[in-house]
Amino acid sequence: MSSSSIFSRSTATHRRTRQASNSVSPPGPPIPPVDASPNPRPITQLLAFVAVVFLGFLQFLPATHFRHPSDPLRKWVPYDSGSPSSSFSRSVASEDGKIYIVSWMDCLDLRVLAVLANSTLSNSRKQSPDKVHFRFFIPDGHDNKVSYFKLKVLFPHSDLEIFGQEEVKEKVRTANSGVVYAGHTFEEVAPFLIQIIYSSWSKFIYISPNVIVKGRIEELFGSNLTSYAVGGIEDCSERLDNYVNSEVLAAIQRTASKPWISVTPYAMKACMPDSSILLIDPRKLDKDLGKAILWWSKVLNWSKRRSSKNPAIALALHGRYSKLSGSWLLGQSKRGVDKERMIIPYDGPMNICSEFGNAPSQSVPGNLWKQYLPPMADKILGL
Repeated sequence: MSSSSIFSRSTATHRRTRQASNSVSPPGPPIPPVDASPNPRPITQLLAFVAVVFLGFLQFLPATHFRHPSDPLRKWVPYDSGSPSSSFSRSVASEDGKIYIVSWMDCLDLRVLAVLANSTLSNSRKQSPDKVHFRFFIPDGHDNKVSYFKLKVLFPHSDLEIFGQEEVKEKVRTANSGVVYAGHTFEEVAPFLIQIIYSSWSKFIYISPNVIVKGRIEELFGSNLTSYAVGGIEDCSERLDNYVNSEVLAAIQRTASKPWISVTPYAMKACMPDSSILLIDPRKLDKDLGKAILWWSKVLNWSKRRSSKNPAIALALHGRYSKLSGSWLLGQSKRGVDKERMIIPYDGPMNICSEFGNAPSQSVPGNLWKQYLPPMADKILGL
């Protein structure tokens, strides 16, 4: 037998064995044939791609609302929407452990603001300068950046913001048919109207610019407002009936229908709140409070009167503010009494403004202000 016939039989045998092994079916039920996956339509692919790109671009849009971490109701609050031109170095307030000091000055005098800032920092030894944040509202017609940099040179470690006043006044005019304020100074009602623009600010202390702070501001800042939005100091040397006639007030209650008018009689012997220093939480502040103050000022015709206190504020705050320690009541500087007072009036020279422009500095007898005027302030501020 030739080798070729042996090779042919071997190959055939191998071929039959391989075919037999391939024809063996696996145990169990038969497996149905699997259909090929369908091809998606081109329009569906295009819509999916557009949706992914659109959602991606949404991530680059600025945030419009936020929820404050200390708000138990976790309400959505809009960020400030004011124009950036009204302030220099604006930032959104947050619970960052800082103490915010706000002041409004009708007649710009950087020397007075420097004394206010330095007296606050000097007597708050527990607080480092970078934990005290000043927000000063100055009259329009002045360069905010120049004022900012002059004060920043004097207080390099403190946070400062300089704001213009026109934005707040314009909002007030819009809400009151062109009337800014029926009083002789906007400064006394400013702390209650600032929240119209800056409603997202956290708790702050409002201080009149013409004072010298001698107490520890952190103690006042830590006062508990409970459910109120405003904390004030009562001045019981002044009573409501010193400013408003009880019969006139009763007639207003009978005839006017406003939500801020008390349905019960006002206590005519109530102490007057002092607006020189206030603790305010704008997030709790009633939106009608500013309108109430403006309305009472107009009804009482307070524009023709000049007094240390405006009864419109007392009537608008009736039963709506927390009473703070009387040691923060603004009082005249007296020997032997100053140690008990937390704030006293500024006793140095200051600019006097009128409708005809700035007048020469007016000198007030006193030397305490010199202790709190920072070194080199005269040269830096151009005094």
